[in-house]
Amino acid sequence: MSRLTAHSTIQQWIDSPIGGPLIDELLTRSGVSAESLSAVAQLPLQQLVPLSQGKLPQSVVDHLVSQVHESAEDDVEESSGWQEQITRGRFAGQTVVVTGAASGIGQATASRVAREGGRVIAADISAQRLNELAMELAGLDLVTVEADITRQESVDAIVSSADGRIDALANVAGINDDFSPLHETSDAMWEKVMAINLTGIFKLTRAVIPLMLSAGRGSVVNVASEASLRGNASGSSYTASKHGVVGLTKSAAFMYGPQGIRVNAVAPGGVATGIPFPANISATGSARLKPYQAQIPTLATAQQLASSITFLLSHEGVNLNGVILPSDGGWSIQ
Repeated sequence: MSRLTAHSTIQQWIDSPIGGPLIDELLTRSGVSAESLSAVAQLPLQQLVPLSQGKLPQSVVDHLVSQVHESAEDDVEESSGWQEQITRGRFAGQTVVVTGAASGIGQATASRVAREGGRVIAADISAQRLNELAMELAGLDLVTVEADITRQESVDAIVSSADGRIDALANVAGINDDFSPLHETSDAMWEKVMAINLTGIFKLTRAVIPLMLSAGRGSVVNVASEASLRGNASGSSYTASKHGVVGLTKSAAFMYGPQGIRVNAVAPGGVATGIPFPANISATGSARLKPYQAQIPTLATAQQLASSITFLLSHEGVNLNGVILPSDGGWSIQ
């Protein structure tokens, strides 16, 4: 038996005679229904902070934990959920580029690679969040690059920061669309989503491949999406961009496999990252998508996605090339 902590699951908090009422009180104050937590019930309580997109500060979670620790009756069964297991030295001697590295899946991937001995070139558009990442990973081999992957000068800066060697590339950076169906999709939405989600991957991978060809080896992992496998997960722009990522992945895997370069993709389902959607969500698209999005089995943490990504990035992914790995809790088999 152990006490409730920030890493206990939300379901464990709800089931606890001490934690349950505290969660109910929090939901009441927030104007949120208990049913809204069903999809995230198996996630750690801590994940509510990024999920809230700034509405739930860390101090609230810390206060909840301190409240239950004031009681001697808050014991719960040990969580049988997934726990991150670091493989020491898995990326030792390797230089790994990670885009979107300052938040969400990209941050979790950069952190995992760095803690497993790799030299990480962490690229992101946010200088402030990159600085926060550098402080979090102080003492590890991390190079931060403020970059917009849709711009060639940023791509050149990322490659230059690697000092002539890139063993692996994780193309994680991406944005959501507004759920709009085709007839409602604006040029601006289409062009922005395509530029970041697809063209950015194309530009950076194109720049990295020559270094891998010279070395005779390399690993590229692109982040696709459940929306790359089906048509009922998002809007037209996002869905088309992620289908494009799959096509780019398969083409590159075929072209460069004989030269020792593996190119794969991970297709996440629902992930608890708190990445914001555009301000004006399409009512038409949202209404059409809602019943299908409600079938998502569960949300994953960014760390769980990083586990899938780093597996394919690493030498453990040997003999895997052109794979589109659904890391979606089984959503894709529905």
